Amino acid sequence: MRILLTNDDGINAPGLAVLEEIAAEIAGPEGEVWVVAPAFEQSGVGHCISYTHPFLINKMGPRRFSAEGSPADCVLAGLHDVMGSTRPDLVLSGVNRGNNSAENTLYSGTIGGAMEAALQGITAMALSQYYGPANVNSEDPFEASRAHGAAAVRAVLEVPTPNAEYVLFHNINFPPVAAADVKGLKAAPQGRRENVHFGVEAAHAPSGRRFLWVRGGDQRAATAPGSDADVNLAGYISITPMRADLTDRDALAALGEHLG
Repeated sequence: MRILLTNDDGINAPGLAVLEEIAAEIAGPEGEVWVVAPAFEQSGVGHCISYTHPFLINKMGPRRFSAEGSPADCVLAGLHDVMGSTRPDLVLSGVNRGNNSAENTLYSGTIGGAMEAALQGITAMALSQYYGPANVNSEDPFEASRAHGAAAVRAVLEVPTPNAEYVLFHNINFPPVAAADVKGLKAAPQGRRENVHFGVEAAHAPSGRRFLWVRGGDQRAATAPGSDADVNLAGYISITPMRADLTDRDALAALGEHLG
């Protein structure tokens, strides 16, 4: 199997090293693992692409490249430049430092990389490691994803996916616990943390200039029972199938009836 990797934390991120271990296990001794990752951190860029300006790409080693662009840019570079005419069988994005459950999904560059692969017709998964009191200060905060990542990816690959205009991709989030405390895998819808949203906080530089920092909300706030963040906080790996089609079918039907 040929696997292309990217992330949004950057080419030197520890989570990418974890993803390389996972991919090597999935690809097997006869497979290939390629890396095209951002040269610097791109967290929160979503599905952004560098449409109005070019981006620099550098070869850092065999099958390993950095690009001065977003995760989606990196996928485009991998598919249409770096890997030549032979497309990968699978694109993996991550392992993100922090969860991409609930509303975080909409902002995530990790998700953006997987979404771009799906738009290109490639099977893709985004992998993220939830942080919490039980693992954030541990020797290996990625222990749960390192130990269970390959099994989670294989579980998704074993399930047939229906054909549709928009190719399916999967959002996988590992719980904020030690590997031994992971309770298993759960299929879960995307949740919404109640009263949690991003905002800004003002700060002044020594020069007196005023800046704004973007701040997130409480990552342990409740979501609907059985949704991604809810099962993550209960110790389960959440797997959420997604498509880039943002149409709300129920609202579309209601609108159609109203418009006649």
